[in-house]
Amino acid sequence: MKRIELLAPAKNLETAIAAINSGADAIYIGASDFGARVNAKNTLESIEKLVSYAHKFYVKVHVTINTILNNEELLKAVDLIKNLYNIGVDAIIVQDMGLIKTAIEGKLPPIQIHASTQCNNRTLEKVKFFDNMGISRVILARELSAKQIQEICQNTDCEIETFIHGALCVSYSGQCYLSYANGGRSANRGECAQPCRKKYSLVEKDGKVLLSDKYLLSLKDFNGAKSIEKLIAAGVNSFKIEGRLKDKNYVKNVVLYYNNLINKYAQRTSSGKIFTDFTPDINKTFNRSYTDYFLNSREECYNFLTPKSMGEIIGKVTKVNKNFIETDTKEKINAQDGICYNKNGEFTGFLVNKVEGDKIYPNKMPDVKQGDILYRNYDAYFDKKLNTCEFSRKIGVRFTINDDSITAEDEDFNMVTAALPKGEKPKNPDKLRQTYIKQLEKLGDSDFYSLSIDIKSDILPFLPISAINETRRELLQKLTIKRLQNYKRPTQKPISYSKYPDKTVDYRANIYNNEAEKFYQNCECNVSEKALESCTNIRSGVELMRTKHCLRYAAGLCSKETKYNKQLFLIDEKGKQYPLQFDCKNCEMIILNKLI
Repeated sequence: MKRIELLAPAKNLETAIAAINSGADAIYIGASDFGARVNAKNTLESIEKLVSYAHKFYVKVHVTINTILNNEELLKAVDLIKNLYNIGVDAIIVQDMGLIKTAIEGKLPPIQIHASTQCNNRTLEKVKFFDNMGISRVILARELSAKQIQEICQNTDCEIETFIHGALCVSYSGQCYLSYANGGRSANRGECAQPCRKKYSLVEKDGKVLLSDKYLLSLKDFNGAKSIEKLIAAGVNSFKIEGRLKDKNYVKNVVLYYNNLINKYAQRTSSGKIFTDFTPDINKTFNRSYTDYFLNSREECYNFLTPKSMGEIIGKVTKVNKNFIETDTKEKINAQDGICYNKNGEFTGFLVNKVEGDKIYPNKMPDVKQGDILYRNYDAYFDKKLNTCEFSRKIGVRFTINDDSITAEDEDFNMVTAALPKGEKPKNPDKLRQTYIKQLEKLGDSDFYSLSIDIKSDILPFLPISAINETRRELLQKLTIKRLQNYKRPTQKPISYSKYPDKTVDYRANIYNNEAEKFYQNCECNVSEKALESCTNIRSGVELMRTKHCLRYAAGLCSKETKYNKQLFLIDEKGKQYPLQFDCKNCEMIILNKLI
């Protein structure tokens, strides 16, 4: 079976360890600077602790260096990458081509380089460009179909990583400038203000309102679980869960869910088995309802009602009383559950104080009526179970006992031997044999569990239980050291310049430093202008966003079907207008800064 990596997000060390203990094969995490989530920073010390824990299970650690950098920051980023390599980090995720240039010039250590989805990796030609250079891995855009992903996998040699779950950016990653244009907070600099989760109206040029005061750019959350077998067969190497700002419980639940799912179809790139009695359910964790986006076909990927978590539908209101409501739900509702509903196009909610039969007593009476649909976006019992259930990861080990030694061999064929202490001839060999087996099986809080115990010696030396236990501890300590010694950190092969797919690039190449500009020139590509972040005033006609989410399609006015061609505008809550263009050939919508 093919070996597959499940890549989990972590905002800090605690979350990262929880992800590993839930089944992650790799972790991606931010360092002190230069990550696309400015609020998810970590010190070198904490990352080093993570590396030490992760590598015991042959779990890899990837660090995000995926913002665009100015000239001074580029130098600091190079120093940071050297430090990350020295503490054992396996790979860096990069967006800035200035960093790629430094790697080509031999100024970076041989740490694997992964081309971030921020590089706008949405065509075979773009992926082949990085592949021809020798980049280790390319992280694909989320908008691609399963067929497009398969085509890329079959025509490249680099590793291919694709998203499988989590929040969706409405814009092609790396191509969104709406936050920067609105308030100077650049998504390419890790400071996105998420204007896509705000309210807008869709209006025609003559002022006719088509959609009013809704979350028109807010997408549902991504869930590609149904396509995972197909994507494995297509050639995907790594499945990525979005969420470096998500809490520990979210990560534990989602990682365990996909751990169990991938195990049905593939072997894993890391070691160990997950021990827990918790049953994951991705419908009970944060979600804006789910979509598989464009993996298989165009579907309703947007959620105009709310940018917040909707959770799961639990039923309808059947009766409203003075201080309680009744529902037809078949779910068990608990005190402290969070319930929400749609009121005049806006989601609102309440907490449950107590439940008596079909009667729900809220902390404040909601303005609901009979027939309203109720959602549970916080399941108190489920969250409590997540907090109290134990998660542990352990490596399988086989013990073999000979006349004067014990050998331990783990599931990755690492092997160590410890001498058996001298002892007297036993009076009851069979009982002693069982004692040895019983004590070797007691692996307790160690990182190992017993797969088998093979006693080849006819007569074992009589030892007190304490001596057998001490031999076992010594053996496992040696095995842990051996595992780390034999851990093979991946290395970045030499990379070189390759011809860029386009002859000219503009601000959308996000060139923010001199080395990035030289990189494109060395790739036989002209640079017509630097990144928008270099400008104080954004000119008319600039694409602030290009997206596969089409408002004309969502409003039932797709030109392919209705021949509708009127000029449309987005208007935000402050009255600012954004002209829209439609690339119907590619089924893309473009949000402009001003009319050209």
